[in-house]
Amino acid sequence: MKTLTININERTKIGKAFIAMFDSFKGFEEIEIIETDSKLIKKEDSIYSLEFIEKVRKAEENIKNGETTILDPNDIWGSIVLK
Repeated sequence: MKTLTININERTKIGKAFIAMFDSFKGFEEIEIIETDSKLIKKEDSIYSLEFIEKVRKAEENIKNGETTILDPNDIWGSIVLK
């Protein structure tokens, strides 16, 4: 698998066209599109490894999609839903 990072000026005609083409690939299993508006963190700018940062971003995305269980630190046993 290859990971690409692309900066697009979405105010330009070419940028808008590229984003429209890119959006047409959403929903395919073969391509995972990770969108972010935050600044790209360079390795020398952070004390954390790029792999760790990616794991945190993936966890944030899972929380948004409801794919993660969040535990209450004050009531851990009450937070666990046993089925």
